[in-house]
Amino acid sequence: MEEKKGEINGHAGHKSPLPAVSIKSEKNSFKDRFMVFLKRNLLVILTVSGVLVGVGLGMMVRNMNLTRAQMTYFAFPGEMLLRMLKMIILPLVVCSLISGAASLDTRSLGKLGGIAVSYFLVTTLIASAIGVALAFIIKPGVGAGALNTANLGLEGVSSNKETADSFLDLARNLFPSNLVAAAFRSYVTDYKIILVGNGTNGTLNYQKVPYGTDSDGMNILGLVLFAMVFGVALRKLGAEGEELIRFFNAFNEATMVLVSWIMWYVPFGIMFLVGSKIVEMEDVVLLVTSLGKYIFASILGHIIHGGVVLPLIYFGFTRTNPFSFLSGLITPFTTAFATCSSSATLPTMMKCVEENNGVDKRISRFILPIGATVNMDGAAIFQCVAAVFIAQLNNVELNAGQIFTILVTATASSVGAAGIPAGGIITIAIILEAIGLPTHDLSLMLAVDWIVDRTTTVVNVEGDALGAGILHHINEQEIKKQRQQEQHLEEQELEEVKVEVVANVRAEEETSPLVTHQNQGDSSSRETLDDKDGVESVL
Repeated sequence: MEEKKGEINGHAGHKSPLPAVSIKSEKNSFKDRFMVFLKRNLLVILTVSGVLVGVGLGMMVRNMNLTRAQMTYFAFPGEMLLRMLKMIILPLVVCSLISGAASLDTRSLGKLGGIAVSYFLVTTLIASAIGVALAFIIKPGVGAGALNTANLGLEGVSSNKETADSFLDLARNLFPSNLVAAAFRSYVTDYKIILVGNGTNGTLNYQKVPYGTDSDGMNILGLVLFAMVFGVALRKLGAEGEELIRFFNAFNEATMVLVSWIMWYVPFGIMFLVGSKIVEMEDVVLLVTSLGKYIFASILGHIIHGGVVLPLIYFGFTRTNPFSFLSGLITPFTTAFATCSSSATLPTMMKCVEENNGVDKRISRFILPIGATVNMDGAAIFQCVAAVFIAQLNNVELNAGQIFTILVTATASSVGAAGIPAGGIITIAIILEAIGLPTHDLSLMLAVDWIVDRTTTVVNVEGDALGAGILHHINEQEIKKQRQQEQHLEEQELEEVKVEVVANVRAEEETSPLVTHQNQGDSSSRETLDDKDGVESVL
C-alpha cells in the first residue's frame, strides 16, 4: 500500500509542475514572438514614431518664434536625410537599370516593358479622370472669386512656356547631349524677344524666339533610357559583356548596402523634416479655409485611387490580397510622406519590395526606377483638380474638348514631371497653357503644395510598388508555364522512348519462340546423338 501511495504521490508530484511549465513556455514563446516581431518591424515603428514625434516637436518649437536662421539650423538633420537619399539616386538608378536590363532576355524585356508602360499609362489616365470628376463634383473654385495671390500675401508665379515646347523638351531630355551633364542638368526651352524689322506704319516688329538653356536638376529621363539601352547592349555582347554586367551587379549590391545603412537614419531625419515644415508654416488657418475645398478634393482623389483603384487592379491581376502586399511597404510610404519626393523614396522602396514582399530583383530593379520617373498617378490627380479649380476661379466654363485636353495633357506631361518636391507645379502650367487659362494663380497651388504633395508622393510610389508586384506575378506565371511545357515535352519524349522499347520487346517476343524452339530442337538432337555415340562406345 505504501509503495502504491508512494507511486501515486510520485505520479501526483510529477504531474503537478506541468501547468507551471506550460505557462512558462507560453510566456517564453510569447516573448520570443514579440522579439521576432520587434526585430522585423523595428524600422517601421521607429519611422512612424519619427513622424509623430516630429509633429509634436514642430508644434512646440513653433511657439518659440524662431528667426529664419534658427529655422534653418533646426531643419539641418532633415536636410541631411534628403541629401543622403538624393546622393544615392544616381548610382542606384543607373546600376539597377543596367543590371536589370542585362539580366532579362530581349523577348521578356520587351514584354515586361510593354506591360509596364501600358500599366503606367492606364493608371495615370484613370487618376486624371478621377481628378477631373471630383473637381466638377466638389467645385473647389466656385464662390472663391475673391481669392487671389494678393489677399493671401503670396507672390505671383508666371509661366509663358508653350505647350509644344514642353513636349519637345521631354523628347530632347530623352537623349541628353552629354551624359555627365545629365547627372545634374536638364534641357529647358527659354524665350528671347528679337527685332525682326519695321512694320508698315513705322512700328517695330518683335518675335518670341525659343532657345535652349540648362536648368539645375538631374535629367533622370535621359539616364533611365541610356541605362536600359546600355543593359540590352551588354546582353547582346554575350561572353564579352559578362565582366561589365558583373561589375554593375556588384556596384548595385554595394549601393543597396549603403541604402540599408541610410534607412537607419530615416526615423531621425524624418522627425526634423516634419517638425521644420510645421515651424515654417505661416497662416495655416487662412490657407485651409480659403483653399480647403481644393485640398479636400485632391486628398480624396488620392484616397480613392490609392485605397480602391490601384488595389483592385493588383487584385485583378494576382488574385491575392493587395493590402498584405502594401503592409510590407510602410517605411517607404512614410519616407514618401515626409520627403515629398518619389526619387528620394526609391532606395527604401527597392529594398522593402525585395526583402518584405519577395519581388524578384530583376523585376524590381528594372521597373521601380522607370516608375519613379514615369508613373505619377498622384500628381495627375492634383494637377487635374488644380486645372479645373483655376478655371472655376476665373469663371471659365470648360467644354468637352478642354476637359479631354486636360486628361491627355496631364497623363502625357506627368511622364516628364520631376520626382522632386513641388515638381508637379510646372506641369500644371503646361495644362493651363494647353487649355488657354492664365497661369498667374499658380502660386495658390504652391501655397498648399506642401500639404497635397505628401499624399501625392505616397500614391505615386504605391503605383510603382503595385506595378512591380503585378509584373513579378506575371513573370512567375510565365516561368510556371515554361516549366510545365518543358515537363510536357520531357513526358512526350519519355513516352516515345517507352513506345520504341515496347515495340522492340514485342518484336523480340514475336521472333524468340521460333528461335528458342529451333535452338531447343538443335540441342535435343545433339543430346540424342551424343547418347547414341555413348551407347555405341559402351557396346
